Amino acid sequence: MAFDVAIVGAGIVGAACAASLSSSGLSVVVIDANGVATGTTAAGMGHIVVMDDSEAQFALTNYSRKLWNDLAAELPGTSEYEFCGTIWVAADDEEIVEVRRKKDFYENHGVKAEILDENGLRQTEPNLRAGLAGGLLVENDSVVYQLCATRFLMDRAIRDGAETHTGKRVVEIKEGVVTLENGDFIAAGNVINAAGFAATELSPGLKIVKRKGHLVITERYPGFVSHQLIELGYLKSAHGKDGDSVAFNVQPRSTGQVLLGSSRQFCSDDTEIDHNIVRRMTARAFEYMPRLKDLSTVRIWTGFRPATPDNLPYIGKLPDHDNVYIAAGHEGLGITTSLGTAELIADAILGRTSAISSEPYSPSRVFSEH
Repeated sequence: MAFDVAIVGAGIVGAACAASLSSSGLSVVVIDANGVATGTTAAGMGHIVVMDDSEAQFALTNYSRKLWNDLAAELPGTSEYEFCGTIWVAADDEEIVEVRRKKDFYENHGVKAEILDENGLRQTEPNLRAGLAGGLLVENDSVVYQLCATRFLMDRAIRDGAETHTGKRVVEIKEGVVTLENGDFIAAGNVINAAGFAATELSPGLKIVKRKGHLVITERYPGFVSHQLIELGYLKSAHGKDGDSVAFNVQPRSTGQVLLGSSRQFCSDDTEIDHNIVRRMTARAFEYMPRLKDLSTVRIWTGFRPATPDNLPYIGKLPDHDNVYIAAGHEGLGITTSLGTAELIADAILGRTSAISSEPYSPSRVFSEH
């Protein structure tokens, strides 16, 4: 059987592509060597957040957040979708300057944001330490339990006729055909490579590297934290090119648990817990929320983010190919940008006009050496 579209990768990006294309009437098959939401998607935090490190990053995250918020009412309760908002925490007066810049940028782009002074920050999040300069509250950011959200998207695609082939490893992508490890072929008019950090194995020209991360989750402590909290230095940590880095990043879960991040490591391919990194990560968190020391941890785990040189994903047609598309390289924003990515891919395949320009994410773009 030939399909209109074959999607390689059953993470949240692949599932979102499948849901969008299936709803448009195309026949879709999703292929994954493991299963639905078993890779990078399973290891993430599930933060739906608008980011402003660049105009292109803002455009995609803001567009995607709107799509998530529109979808929220349809998600099952197991997806734990909550409009908790994000507070970007400023440690000192220098970072308050960044808070003001960030607020101006957001509001000039139609995103509501509120500056909190030191007292307002403590009143909003009493477990933050005294002496922090303030923060920026972005109310319409949210959190989602991404495993259940991914399964919801995949189930929606299946309802609309999509098929899933899990436990089958793809070894080659060509125009019109996907080759499996067992020698079988799947014919498709279009192929989408949504294989995350493994996308380069199937499309070798892509510049995607793995960045290892750690997360920690606690026992249930209802009310300990109410918003997603991120230090202003997070972007420097997230987008650093060399060495290992940590940053304060705490998320409330609807279960009452606290999810704690974040760390980033290059040149680390193993899934083992790096206890030195965990110590650095938790020590950083304790600087902002000293009472975190009193909480009991139930689990620590690792995962890998697929990172590109300019911190933007590949979305669109692969150069020198007529019907092969890439939807990969989302680094730590795959959950947020999955829905926007899916719409841009569907627009390209169906010949529709997109809500935002897809040019900044083109797989044909050239990276600066600096």
